[in-house]
Amino acid sequence: MVMREQAIQNALADQGYPAPRVLHAALDPVPLGAAFLLMERLPGTPLISTRPIGMDRPLFEAQLRLHALDPAAVARALGDAGTFDGYLASLGRRVARAGLTGLAELMRWLHERRPRPDAPPVICHGDLHPQNVLVQGGRVSGVLDWPNTVIADAAFDVASTHSILRYVPAGLASVPRPLRWLARVGQPILAARYLRGYRRRHAIDSERLAYYEVAAAMRALAQAGERRSRAAGGPPASELDRSAYADRLLAHVAGVTGLAASLPVRPW
Repeated sequence: MVMREQAIQNALADQGYPAPRVLHAALDPVPLGAAFLLMERLPGTPLISTRPIGMDRPLFEAQLRLHALDPAAVARALGDAGTFDGYLASLGRRVARAGLTGLAELMRWLHERRPRPDAPPVICHGDLHPQNVLVQGGRVSGVLDWPNTVIADAAFDVASTHSILRYVPAGLASVPRPLRWLARVGQPILAARYLRGYRRRHAIDSERLAYYEVAAAMRALAQAGERRSRAAGGPPASELDRSAYADRLLAHVAGVTGLAASLPVRPW
């Protein structure tokens, strides 16, 4: 993963995209206890902490700029595992390994309902949200956190961001407590404005978007299922684990697919 992220971020930086350039990748676990990256510290402040209103434009502009880049160098760094086929295959293995039988029908649905490509694949961040975007002086100065990068339909990246904006509980956002009520009220508005802004510049039909929202949700659902299945011997549950996020995603994918997917009961 360390070498993969180094290759991704440097390929993006070479094209002028504001991803932090990796200066050194170390595989030796002795110095810090694990492999690590040493990268540029980019200027700016997380978008979520600087502008509680108007976050949609920096998000969709950063994404449109990313999707316009030449994906060749990133595709070489990712290999077959970094394609959408690779993404689905990895999800299938995780679902099987963790015994998540309540997600098996969703996996079949994703394979059977996959839309035909309508444009060349692009670089998809896979986890773009206001905590992963830095801004300075009214412009995007950095985009962070690249381990979920895939080369896929742009609709997959848009669906990933839209689902995060719409379904992650607003109380988990890094905003001052007195403003959390505003975050809850504004959450569906932000999601809608972001999606509208992107689609004004790059059309995505609703059926395609719905498919990729299910595909994006599956990654979060698989992770939630893994954490619940191994909770007794794993790390403590995070705030996200304890939140309603996975339940909201289950309800959304049921509405799209008509399938009653399920996860193991929460052990916490």
